[in-house]
Formats: sequence, structure tokens, C-alpha cells
Amino acid sequence: MQIANVLKPSMVKLGVESRTKEELFEEMVQLFVENGLIPDRSAAVKALLEREAKMSTGIAPGFALPHGKLEGIRGVVMALGVLREGIDFESLDDEPVYVVLVLFSEAGNPGPHIEALSEVGRLLQVPGFIHKLQNAKSAEEVLAIIRAEE
Repeated sequence: MQIANVLKPSMVKLGVESRTKEELFEEMVQLFVENGLIPDRSAAVKALLEREAKMSTGIAPGFALPHGKLEGIRGVVMALGVLREGIDFESLDDEPVYVVLVLFSEAGNPGPHIEALSEVGRLLQVPGFIHKLQNAKSAEEVLAIIRAEE
């Protein structure tokens, strides 16, 4: 799975304003709602909060990967946000998060979910990847950065 083929420009938000993890989930889920990608806003926020309660998805310096499974969607949908000011994500490294990739996949079909998480993990191994995303000036530039590394 290639992230650049799933993530659309309308699902990239630069200058995310949220100051807390909960606000961030609400703000990012709104992108899915506005683009008609999820049927139930509250179920999406709940899925993220429940997953986050198990363990922080702040998985790399400056980067978080909140994710969940939802009824009523097909395959995988994603949104990427870049924050001007980092927020506390209770990350394993205690570092603030500046880039967040929110991922939802269909319930009952773990294959695409695992494949997407794996590809994101691979991209995070690329030196300077998060920094490049953090400094992108447009959604198209974000996608070009991702495409260049895939």
C-alpha cells in the first residue's frame, strides 16, 4: 500500500490549531466528515480515544499515528495534520508531537489496517522525513514528500 495513493490533498491540514490530544482528534475527524469519508463522527472520535487509552500512538519523535477501525467504511482512509506548536501526546519519548497521521480502516478486515501501519512505520525510518513534513508549505508538497520516499 502506498500512503500517497490513499492520502488526498483535501485530507492534509497544515497549521492545525489544537492544543490537546482530544482537541486534535476532534479537529482531524472533522476532515473525514467534511470529505464524506466516515459515516459517524462520534464513533470515529471514540475509536481514537479508546485506542489511545491502551497506549500512546506518539510513536516517533514529533510524530503520532492515532488509528482505529470503523463500521461503514471500506479499505483505509487517512488524514495528515501539521501543528505549528507541538502538543503533549504522552509519547514514549516524552517529546511533543508536530505531525499526526490519523488512519481509519474497516472493521473486520485487519489486512489493510496492518499494511498501512507497516508502510507508515517504514516511512518513519527515512532520515529527516518528519522534519520535511513539518516544513511543507502545501498539501501537494506533503504528498510529494511522501511519494518521493515510497
